[in-house]
Amino acid sequence: MFCPKCGSLMYPKNGKWICSKCGYEMQISKNDKNDKIVNKAKEKEVILIDSEFSVLPVDENVTCPKCGNRGAYWMLKQTRAADEPETRFYICTKCGYRWREY
Repeated sequence: MFCPKCGSLMYPKNGKWICSKCGYEMQISKNDKNDKIVNKAKEKEVILIDSEFSVLPVDENVTCPKCGNRGAYWMLKQTRAADEPETRFYICTKCGYRWREY
């Protein structure tokens, strides 16, 4: 189920669909209750790790431009055309500030 407000994925909780992004809520209809996807989602615990960065590698040679801390989590993403280099994103290990390096 997708949120009619922002288009993000919704998950079932306490008889309602809840948007994972904006928090929009709507009742689960009778047709949805018979759906196997809803029943399986109720059986399993959903874990969101949006603020959990400990699985990312740490670069100790990078200094945070906001707090001056040495050390930041980093990840690479292809944000432009395939023939151009990827963008490196940093997240400060102390204050959580995010910045990027092209």
